[in-house]
This record gives sequence, C-alpha cells and structure tokens, in this order.
Amino acid sequence: MDKLAHLSSLLGDGRIVEFSATAATSFALIAAAEIGDKSQLVCMTLASRHRPMPVMFGAVAAFALLNTLAVVFGAAIARWLPEYVVDATVAILFAVFGVHALRTPKEDDEEEIEEKSGHGIFFTTFVLLTVAEFGDKTQLAVVALSSTHLPAAVWLGATLALATTSALGILAGRTILQKIPLVLLHRVSGAFFLVLAVIAAYQGYGAYFGN
Repeated sequence: MDKLAHLSSLLGDGRIVEFSATAATSFALIAAAEIGDKSQLVCMTLASRHRPMPVMFGAVAAFALLNTLAVVFGAAIARWLPEYVVDATVAILFAVFGVHALRTPKEDDEEEIEEKSGHGIFFTTFVLLTVAEFGDKTQLAVVALSSTHLPAAVWLGATLALATTSALGILAGRTILQKIPLVLLHRVSGAFFLVLAVIAAYQGYGAYFGN
C-alpha cells in the first residue's frame, strides 16, 4: 500500500509539473506574440481616454471568453463565420469608435469623458477586443497549443499573458494622458481607430474576393 501511495504521489507531482510547464510556455509564447499587437494598442488608446479599471476588466473578460472558445471548440471557431464577415464587423466597430473620438473636439468635454459609465467602458472594451481578436493569430495559437497540451494549463497561461500585455498597454495609455493635451489625444486615438478600420476593411475585401 505504501508503494502504491508513493507511486500515486509521484504521478500527481508529475501532473503539477506538466501543468506548470505548459502554463509557463503558453504565457511566454502568447505574451511575446501580443507585445505591440493591435489588442495592446486598443487597450492603450482606450485607457488614455477613460478610467483604466473598466478597460482592464473588459480586456480580461474578452480574452477569457476567446481563450475558452479556442480551447473548447478548437480550430472550428474561425470557420463558423466567413473571414470577410468578421473583418467587416471589425472595420465597422473601429470606424464608429474612431468617428466618435474625432467628434469630441472641445476641452469642455474632458469632465464628461471622465464621468462616463464604467459599465459603458467595460462593454466597449469587451466588444472591440472580442470581435477584433476573433480568429486572430493569438487565438489560433491557443487552439494549436491546447490540441497537444493540457487545455486548462494553456488557457491559464494564455489568459494571464493577455491580461499582462493589456495592463502594460493601459499603463502606457495613462502615461500618455499626462503628457498630451486631451483634444490632441482625441484626434490621435480617432485616427488610430480609423486606420484599423481601413486595414480590416481591406482584409475583408481580400478575403471576400479571394474566395
């Protein structure tokens, strides 16, 4: 009985080591892939204009959902909708957000922006990142990792990595806010989202006519 208990203990320790190694590997790979990616830039831009915590919670919720879908449903996720439909939706969302930012020209609006509902900021962040990252390379990387490693460990490592890169983006956004006039910041963030909208529209055009 003692030998069986010892063997069971070793097996349990082996699973813990495998789980930890898989989570650490997933964290490193996903974090490296997301540094400077559009999701981090979106978090930076949103946090430069709004309160940071709702942005952070929205980003974490979006990435947790996307990673769950990737782990549970695998590569079939990206095939549920045609690529051009996803790209078109991303383009519309980014264009709307960009136009909204550009239409806030007065310094008098600073107080109104600071008082915006936390739920609204959370929802904006959640929707933008969920749609923008749906079928993205990061989600596909999670699919690939979870097909050969412990899915729970991959999910944990990937979600922590994306939360970390989002936090870095938010920190950078708050730093920028202290150095750039709010009116100029609106112009920059609006132009940034419009550029992303054009890129997504171009990708959707290529995907539609490429088929």
